[in-house]
Parts: sequence; C-alpha cells; structure tokens
Amino acid sequence: MVLGCAAAMLAPGLQAAPSHASDGWPADSRVPGGVARLSLGPAASRPQAFSGDMPVLVLGDAIEWTALVGIPLSAVVGPASIRVQTAEGSRTVPYTVRDKKYSEQRLKVAPKTVDLSAEDNARYERESAHLKQVMATFSNVSPAGMVLPAPVPGRRSSSFGLRRVFNGQSRNPHSGMDIAAPTGTPIKAPLAGKVIDTGDYFFNGNTVWLDHGSGFLTMYCHLSKIDCAVGDAVQAGDVIAKVGATGRVTGPHLHWGVMLNRTMVDPALFLPG
Repeated sequence: MVLGCAAAMLAPGLQAAPSHASDGWPADSRVPGGVARLSLGPAASRPQAFSGDMPVLVLGDAIEWTALVGIPLSAVVGPASIRVQTAEGSRTVPYTVRDKKYSEQRLKVAPKTVDLSAEDNARYERESAHLKQVMATFSNVSPAGMVLPAPVPGRRSSSFGLRRVFNGQSRNPHSGMDIAAPTGTPIKAPLAGKVIDTGDYFFNGNTVWLDHGSGFLTMYCHLSKIDCAVGDAVQAGDVIAKVGATGRVTGPHLHWGVMLNRTMVDPALFLPG
C-alpha cells in the first residue's frame, strides 16, 4: 500500500536535482525513474516504438527521429532496449540503465496512518482500477513541447524517488515532486493538453490528469479546488486548480507527477534549465 505524501521540510540527504531540460528536450537520464532519449535515425515517416508492449513517444522529422522512453523506478540496472517499427521492418535499439541511489527516510508514525481499514482498502482498490485506465491513455497527437515550467511557485518539499519506511515497513518510492505552497495558490498547466480525469481519491485527494499527447501525461494532486472538467482543452498557463491538503497529507502542497509510456518519471528532468 502506498502511503500519501507529506508536506515537510526537505529531508536530510535528499538527492540534488538532476539536470534540467535543454534545447526543448527533457534531460537524458538513463536511470530508474529517468528518461532515455534514443536516436532512431532518419525515416520518411514517424517510426513506431515500443517498450515491451507499451507505445513510446517519438518526436522529430525525416532527418532524425527520437524516442523518449520513461524508465520505471523498478527497472533492473543493465541492458535494456526498445523495439522500433518502420516501413522497412522491425529492429531493436539498445540502451543501458545505470544505477541511482535515491534517498531513504525512516519515520515512526501512528499505526492507523500506515494500516488501512477494510473499508479504506476497498476504496483504494476501486480507485486503482479506474486510475489504471486513465494512465493507459495514448492519444495520437504530438505534445506541444517537452519542457515543463513548474505548475506552481514554491519550495520543493519532497523529491522524486524518495523511499519512506514507516514503522519498519517500506513503502513505494515517491513517484512525483512535492511543491510546498499555501492553500489556494493557483496551479497553472505547464503545457497545452486535454483534461482526461478529475476526482477525489483516497491517497491523492482532489486530482487532475492532463493528456499532452502520445502517452505524455501529467498529474496534480491534493487540490483544494478543481477549476477544469474532463474534456476541457487547456493551454499553457491556464489555471486548472488550486493548492490544497486533500487526501493523505500533513500540509498544503502540490504533488506533481509526469508520465511517459505508463511510467512515472522525475518531473525535474522536464524543468527549464
């Protein structure tokens, strides 16, 4: 079970931010939770690329196409590859996943904040099934860009990949970036997209999902107010919600997630340099 994130002071030992986006591309970081930028070379039309059976975002032009592959936090260090399909046939493009040590935080908390009741667990399971469908969204449009300004100003209160251990029980690594800000602070869409889900979830509280195209999704959690609706087309800079403390949290902040090929990746890789 994943415990909700907490708005806290930056924990000792948190990783420094990785390289930011540059030249219109996210930083190439071939580690668990990172993004691999793989050159596919020239082709008259856009190739199709797959990580396992998941379609991968491909951008570029006839001179050079590039695959942007989200690498799961659970990825095994070592050789990896994607499959590329063109008019000429299928081929494999290899890359190597390097090791990265994310920080760990050990906490003692009340047992009720770790172990869910049967009722709460049933709700979580229902919501998980729905969210799997949301995360499977793959629209056949290209994103308007790949650089994402922070959706809200504020101090990063918890970084991507942080693993928390509650009362000796390890929980899944933190799959987004927490930005501390006062309740009611406007949250702006960092990139044009379509609202594909809104809702009030057990762990994440009030939440908005945006589809930017080709499996490139962003998520905004713990909102005090949602200012958009499913089906809305939003532009970069549009206010989509306001910061809050809904769901399983200890204080107001935005939990911001970025997804590629159904994989949560480090939002810091997409921030402008």
